Amino acid sequence: MAKAKTTPDSFKEKLARLESISDQLENEDLEIEQMIQIYEEGMKLSNECLTLLKEAELKINEIKLNNQKNN
Repeated sequence: MAKAKTTPDSFKEKLARLESISDQLENEDLEIEQMIQIYEEGMKLSNECLTLLKEAELKINEIKLNNQKNN
């Protein structure tokens, strides 16, 4: 059965929800409409996680660059 829809805020929450979605799609006997809805949510969360990771990478590179300039 599908969980109540809530919007995860942090990367960790988004990732946990993605794992839950993956488990649901692999293990539950869902109607096609439910599967599509859950898959769509998963893709949205995946894109949000990728954006957060890219932002973190940019921030890390910026910190490294500033550190190199100071040394």
